[in-house]
Amino acid sequence: MAVLEKIRSKGVLLLIVIGVAMLIFIISDFINSGSSFFQESNANVAIINGNKVKALDYQNKIEQFNDVVRIEYGNNVTDEMSEQIRNMVWESTLTEKLIADECELIGMMVTKEELSDMLFGQHISPLIRSSKLFVDQNGMFNPLMVKQLIATLDSEDAAQQYSPDDLRKLKNVWSYWEHATKAGRLQDKYAGLLTKVMAVNPLEAEYSYNSGKSTANVLCTYKSYNIVSDSSVKVTDAEVKARYEQKRNQFKRDRRAADIKYISFEIAPSQEDFQEAATFLTDVRDELAKSNDVASVVNANSDRPFVEGAMFESQIPEEYRGFAFSGSDSVYGPVLFGRTFKMCKVLDRLTAIDSVKLSVIALKEETEEATKAKADSIEAALAAGADFAQLAIDNSLAANAKNGGEIGWVTDMDLDKKMSEKVFSTGLNKTFRIEENGVCMLYLVTEVGKPVSKVKLAMIEHEVIASTKTHTNIYNKLKQYVVTANTIAKFEKNALKASMPVMEAKNIDINASQINSLSKMREAVRWIFENEEGKVSDVIESDNQIIAVAIEKLYDEGYRSMDEVYDILAAEVRREKKGEMLVKQMSGKNAMQLETEGWRTDTLRGMSLAVNFAGSMGMEPMMAAHVNSVEVGKTSAPIKGLNNAFIFTVLEREENPTPYDEKAEMVMLTSREAYSLNYFVVEALKKVAKIEDFRYKYY
Repeated sequence: MAVLEKIRSKGVLLLIVIGVAMLIFIISDFINSGSSFFQESNANVAIINGNKVKALDYQNKIEQFNDVVRIEYGNNVTDEMSEQIRNMVWESTLTEKLIADECELIGMMVTKEELSDMLFGQHISPLIRSSKLFVDQNGMFNPLMVKQLIATLDSEDAAQQYSPDDLRKLKNVWSYWEHATKAGRLQDKYAGLLTKVMAVNPLEAEYSYNSGKSTANVLCTYKSYNIVSDSSVKVTDAEVKARYEQKRNQFKRDRRAADIKYISFEIAPSQEDFQEAATFLTDVRDELAKSNDVASVVNANSDRPFVEGAMFESQIPEEYRGFAFSGSDSVYGPVLFGRTFKMCKVLDRLTAIDSVKLSVIALKEETEEATKAKADSIEAALAAGADFAQLAIDNSLAANAKNGGEIGWVTDMDLDKKMSEKVFSTGLNKTFRIEENGVCMLYLVTEVGKPVSKVKLAMIEHEVIASTKTHTNIYNKLKQYVVTANTIAKFEKNALKASMPVMEAKNIDINASQINSLSKMREAVRWIFENEEGKVSDVIESDNQIIAVAIEKLYDEGYRSMDEVYDILAAEVRREKKGEMLVKQMSGKNAMQLETEGWRTDTLRGMSLAVNFAGSMGMEPMMAAHVNSVEVGKTSAPIKGLNNAFIFTVLEREENPTPYDEKAEMVMLTSREAYSLNYFVVEALKKVAKIEDFRYKYY
């Protein structure tokens, strides 16, 4: 009691002491976490020629691009798409920074007035013109819709017109288009400047004309290097080394890379999982057969939601069509398709029109009463014989007003339940209204489709996934192996005994998201480059795969060693030696003699200087190089090609009757080179730029 009394007497002081201690703890934690936060906010995803690319800015660009995909294409962003988007954002960021640096040196810029003109003026950017946001009901670009969107986003009423998420997406999309328009214009101006210093000379023009002036049909006798045994020629280390020195610049590595060994398993459902799913769905089948609320049964048990409305044959998934029109009222399934059980029940069969053609007049006055009165007056005018299309042109606020309000053909599957009921219960040349948020939409049914048989289906689809038990068994199997095989030597040596197939992956890039065909492997790739050669990872899980990795070799930026590319270079030297050997074998022999020795013969048509593909020989630029040098009826000397050794006889030649026009040819070549200039300029700038890429830390 004395102790309790003492605590009570000091209670206020004790609370203060505890409170101060907690406050110190909270502040300390905030400072520490805040320090980490501020470090993250100042983190760089790259440094390009000394210009820092902030991680937060870079992530914002990715989010903007994600929203462009969602709004412009109506797609959810999948993991595969996310990877493509990140790569596209990286390439665009790199290009923008490199071009901007060059333009800054010469004082080139995009002015505010120039950008405004491209966004909503007289010379609107193709990017804006192609945006789904600014296309009206007729599929035409409407510049007024650009100004309307900007005005809406800048207004105080935006929060009332859009949900917070939709408003964020729209702002992101507009920000992306604005930025992309400005960056694209700067790049075009820079490329335009460079085209002024490009010069196509008459010799190039004449060569280009001659390349396509003549085409020949030839009889070719050849042997591919692939069918010649590698052992027939000898390649020495000295020859490979000489070739390496000759081509060393082609083997420059811009980023770190690694060679690894790995074991992976798919987290796939077991036979027991399939049996449990089949038992579960048998009960669902009984429930579906008896229930009066099939929509609830479907939504509670299916991977796809209940579909309102009846469907005609082409709208029904193929696996259900036969049953749907069989006349049976029982339940179809469950039937296993791959890993998905499917079943369905026919709810109704009917004959109904398949589609209707609609037009609309959108009305909104200052008050709802005024809007209703306006709609009443328009319906009265229609009853008196007025033309709906003209009334739409004169009164509708919809973007398709100038087209008489025409929407086009719709089916009930295109509409929600409320709208579908209205549309398909309204007769031909009759109107109906939909009123919402103070706007009155006055619709007219202008045409109806043909009657067709339709079926309303309740469809249940249930994909079988690995149970927790199955998941744990697969995980533990690999985990136990990794514990015992914790060095790269043991990792590979013990694999056969443990029935663990070891795979290898070469030259894995530090920014890679895949390991061979395994996707979503960023966590595993990050682990590789955070560790040392010889290390074996713990089990790493990603999506439906688990993997354990052993690091065989790590490579720094710079030139790949001769050992790394030895096989590539040896194959190249070997191919050339085979060519030299085959050319000697052809010496003094004609096509018929070579055929008796196993050489192939083929007639190749349309060969010219401009054609590098040579029929069954495949890619063979040496045919293009020699075809114009041999007269009709003559046979070439033996030729060592890229992939084949061959001779050919020119059977006939066709000349282009168009006379040589030096000026026209030079204009064509200049245009062709200008088209690819942007790409080559950026690639050239990349080669001389100092690029520090830290993306692997974040993605």
